[in-house]
Amino acid sequence: MSVRRKLIEVSLPLDEINAQAAREKSIRHGHPSTLHLWWARRPLAAARCVLFAQLVDDPASREDDIAEKYRAKGLPEDQVEKMTSAEVIIERQRLHDMLAKLANWDNLNDEKLWNDARTEIQKSCDGNPPAILDPFAGGGTIPLEAQRLGLEAHASDLNPVAVLINKAMIEIPPKFADMPPVHPNAQDKLLGWKGAQGLADDVRYYGTWMKAEAEKRIGHLYPKATLEDGAEANVIAWIWARTVTCPNPVCGIEMPLVRSWWLGKKKGKEAYVVPEVVDGKVHFSIGHDPKQAPTKDNDGTVGRQGGHCIACGSAVDFTYIRSEGQAQRIGERLMGVVAEGKRCRVYLNPTPTHIEAADIEPPSRVPQGELFDWPGRINVVRYGITKFSQLFTNRQLVALTTFSDLVGEARERVLADADTRASTSPGSNSDAAAYADAVATYLAMTLSRMANKSTTIATWDSSSKMEAVRSVFSRQALPMSWDYAEANCFADSSGSFKADIKWICDSIEALPSTGPSGVARQGDAANLVSTTLLLSTDPPYYDNIGYSDLSDFFYVWLRRSLKAIYPDLFRSLLVPKDEELVANPYRHNGRSGAEEFFEDGFRSVFRHAREHARNDYPMTVYYAFKQADTKASGTASTGWETLLEGMVREGWEVTATWPMRSELSNRMLASGTNALASSIVLALRPRPKDAPMIDKREFRDELRKSLPERLRELQQGAIAPVDLAQAAIGPGMGVFSRYRRVLEADGSSVTVREALVMINTVLDEVLSEQEGDYDEVTRWCIKWFGQYGFTEQAYGIAETLASAVNTSVATVERSGAAWAHGGKARLLSPDDLELGYRPDRDATVTTWEITLHAAFALRVASVDEAARIVAQASDRVEPQTVKELAYLCFSLADKRKDSQTAQLYNDLVTSWPDVTASLDDLKRAGVTRIFDSQEELPMEEELWH
Repeated sequence: MSVRRKLIEVSLPLDEINAQAAREKSIRHGHPSTLHLWWARRPLAAARCVLFAQLVDDPASREDDIAEKYRAKGLPEDQVEKMTSAEVIIERQRLHDMLAKLANWDNLNDEKLWNDARTEIQKSCDGNPPAILDPFAGGGTIPLEAQRLGLEAHASDLNPVAVLINKAMIEIPPKFADMPPVHPNAQDKLLGWKGAQGLADDVRYYGTWMKAEAEKRIGHLYPKATLEDGAEANVIAWIWARTVTCPNPVCGIEMPLVRSWWLGKKKGKEAYVVPEVVDGKVHFSIGHDPKQAPTKDNDGTVGRQGGHCIACGSAVDFTYIRSEGQAQRIGERLMGVVAEGKRCRVYLNPTPTHIEAADIEPPSRVPQGELFDWPGRINVVRYGITKFSQLFTNRQLVALTTFSDLVGEARERVLADADTRASTSPGSNSDAAAYADAVATYLAMTLSRMANKSTTIATWDSSSKMEAVRSVFSRQALPMSWDYAEANCFADSSGSFKADIKWICDSIEALPSTGPSGVARQGDAANLVSTTLLLSTDPPYYDNIGYSDLSDFFYVWLRRSLKAIYPDLFRSLLVPKDEELVANPYRHNGRSGAEEFFEDGFRSVFRHAREHARNDYPMTVYYAFKQADTKASGTASTGWETLLEGMVREGWEVTATWPMRSELSNRMLASGTNALASSIVLALRPRPKDAPMIDKREFRDELRKSLPERLRELQQGAIAPVDLAQAAIGPGMGVFSRYRRVLEADGSSVTVREALVMINTVLDEVLSEQEGDYDEVTRWCIKWFGQYGFTEQAYGIAETLASAVNTSVATVERSGAAWAHGGKARLLSPDDLELGYRPDRDATVTTWEITLHAAFALRVASVDEAARIVAQASDRVEPQTVKELAYLCFSLADKRKDSQTAQLYNDLVTSWPDVTASLDDLKRAGVTRIFDSQEELPMEEELWH
């Protein structure tokens, strides 16, 4: 059976996918990322679209069937070819439209859309889609989206925290789908409990019980604040400063270490800490007068170079502060109290009541384990914080251990209530123990959320939009903080158990619960692949993130709460690290040893995957584009090249590379390079073991032969010009990796780096050759623009270029594309244009003119205005050539570092689907005909609409 190309190997609506991936960052309530923190998650939109396109056939793979349909109608072969090509393009656009809708978070509850998507997958998979495996599951994005698409999802990871997250997302909800809650206050719903609603309601109920029970036991440790009018208010947070003794023997005060004195910056409600030294001791109060406020955001006592004493002004370097920390001589002082006001924060002076409430002994059982010293990632070790228990105040330890103990007590209550419900309602939650374990799992994950803001390295965000406790992991590290915010776990605000229960329940309710329950297990990626599973994975990359060391922060609390439920998962004191595929130079004999460890492990995984690879579907692999150059055999090689080299060496053929980004605001930065996107998705198929070898000349010939057609496919798919160079690597590397080796003249192998250079060179040549499709004036404009942009040059240069393309400067000037006067000439730029251009009243219409005017109209007016210009010129300029010229103009502008003009043409291409939709409206309104050739073909009307 011939292998069918999948959509991901041909065309994707990248701009729509990337736009939704970027939008996800602003979606919080109900998003799976709010269930439990994990680092560098792939956007859900990208993952679900990649999976869909990985399984669904590209329409071109059915060209023979489509052609036979038209032959059966008795059409001549040339018209069969045209009709087949047109139907492929239209069918591909239909799939693109479906992908754009699937990417949109707002459509998660559109059951018709999801049923249509599942049906499309079933059709392309002959009714038997493969199960999906992510052997580096991490935060669970890929398995979750596989399950949402109705696929059997398998997730594995060495990290037990990652495994637990995946269990909570893909294993638990389907097991208890559509079941009512078991708690005694549960109400019957008119339409029943759908999906995971009942499960979420139980988590909410027993979480509320936990909060109330904890408040009975330790609520006295969290006193209320007294406002100026004598009323009491809940405390949101206490603001503390670490302290060391001033090294100046004449001074010797307990000097505060503070990054910033600012607490609140809302206009008219400013608040900041005012330190005052009295009798050798620092006192703190709260100031509100903006005229007396600190002048800078970081106007504290600690900066990048060290600190200074607030009393004597002596400079205090970090060496001294570290030595004091390692000697356990860093103290803390309360600087202020943040309380709940009427729709605002109220900042109050510290009082003895609040100081004494925090002065307690630690609990008898605290989390065990040592922090790993990883400079730049876990800096707290340098300051004497070497144990996990030292990351928390005594009051925080009491609170976290109390809530941890209550997870087990809540589980027993769930178990009893589930048994009671089962006895009165046969068939409901028949496995009471498993259900109690499920509820306890989510309650423990609520504790993880709370711990993220209940630590001495959580800080106060004083910005006018927030004024709240920051989480520890605002970046992928455990950094040292000087002033810190201690959240009130019994308040209603950020950092409280009540707030975190809401986040957890909102996320549970949004999880998919239809279809088969997923499988999440702990294991080595290299040993989990099989011929029945199709891989889609986001492997770790070098030393970007130390997952195991960072996740220990959560593991120590999850283990305390859930060890009895998941004994195998939490059998070790800390997260296993020796086999983790991360290039940690402090664990693997320096940088070179770490790189060797990572690359050997990476190749081992994909060597095993190759041995069990399926031939009917491509594998997809995400690559995070954030790396430093590495060295291999003395030759500089980027991580991107190392990845490709490893894949090719282990027997994989690259069939597509797609740039995925979740940051759209900077998409023009570094454009035109192969290190552009925030991540790359590769589609790979197993290379036959008997694949031949070719030489470098033959490789170049194959590139020249195959790349133009594939480039057309990419352009037809409306890929943004800014992404074209990166996407073109796919078909280029497809040629390179199709062969066992590509040989130099001396018999050595061509490297991936050399292949990438050749691919880019051929890409430039192919784009340049498209000039031959245009009229003489347009070809003159292309050559001028490529060399001089919109700058003014000597008339003689213009005349020379005109002769080369068989036209004259006078003709170019009459066309409205250029200006020539007084021995000078230049192209007209967008700044020279005005709205209202009418091609139907222009005697000389060129592709250059229409493309520039359409791009200009799109920027300053609308899609409809751009479409009007293209429509009125369509009897002389084919619309598709306008789009192709925009690609070429982007490439030329990019090479000239003219980002503003490059963006102009990039926007025209990315808006092309909207432009063509408007063109169809204009055609129906009788503005003009789009293509003369269309009227000659006996096509069904709906084919063109």
